[in-house]
Amino acid sequence: IFETAPFKECHASTIAETKDGSLLAAWFGGTQESDTDVEIWVSESKNGQWTAPKSVANGVISNSERYACWNPVLYRTDAKTISLYYKVGPNPRAWWGMVIHSNDEGKTWTKPERLPYGILGPIKNKPIKLTSGVIISPSSVETENREWHAHIERSVDNGQSWKKIEIDPTNPAKVIQPTLLTYSGGKIQALLRSNQNCIMESWSADEGKTWTPLAKTSLLNPNSGIDAVTLKSGLQVLVYNPAISGKEWSNGRSKLNVAVSADGKKWKDLLKLEDEQSGEFSYPAVIQSSDGLVHIVYTHNRKTIKHVALKF
Repeated sequence: IFETAPFKECHASTIAETKDGSLLAAWFGGTQESDTDVEIWVSESKNGQWTAPKSVANGVISNSERYACWNPVLYRTDAKTISLYYKVGPNPRAWWGMVIHSNDEGKTWTKPERLPYGILGPIKNKPIKLTSGVIISPSSVETENREWHAHIERSVDNGQSWKKIEIDPTNPAKVIQPTLLTYSGGKIQALLRSNQNCIMESWSADEGKTWTPLAKTSLLNPNSGIDAVTLKSGLQVLVYNPAISGKEWSNGRSKLNVAVSADGKKWKDLLKLEDEQSGEFSYPAVIQSSDGLVHIVYTHNRKTIKHVALKF
């Protein structure tokens, strides 16, 4: 998306489509993750050309208090509004949720608003809107004693208010950063990053009100961020780091795959986006645009954000 930028490092990108078919991407960038100069940056792509990164949010509280920004998520709330959710705080255990809105397809943004107490917003991956109009936002918390718990934040009034619903809260497995897929019959699948050396899953059959116990999938993963999307055809597309023997966290992020499934149970690796012995290619975000193309953005060695378009 860019080769030079006014920041040293970047991470955690997100992508959305505008009304005219162009693309918006956002990410956090600064000296280094968690540094107080880390801000939220946005770029727009028209006819394959990305604009220079522009800062749209920072963590300035006062003249003497400033925190890092984290994990932006772009989401079209309605026909007029694109929302950009993000976090502000010293670390993922003490951050809080923020949101800004654009009514002109990302050209300008509203004054930042803090989300209600206990609501963090989408933690890494995009919300989904069901045919009923219910919005389900995938979220999670990381506590001071290093516990991880996933939940969804559910809205029946187009994002004006939210209800937090836990996903298997008593399970000792650490799970965060869900991504959501939809199926016929109203079923919803949450795929989750975990510390179990694999992607875990939970299902809902009542529009996100209740969720099945967490279970391991066949997808091996080194505790790294994932994202997925349900295509108009019903095919499920997942972008993830496959497990590398003996490695996890940042040392296991040098390979990045695209997998597909018809039922969410049997997955087939379709494409290797990255296949290196070292480096970091991580935290993907994926959408399908109105022309049917599948767009993926991801961290490329913390130096830039890479964009890939696929035709299925």
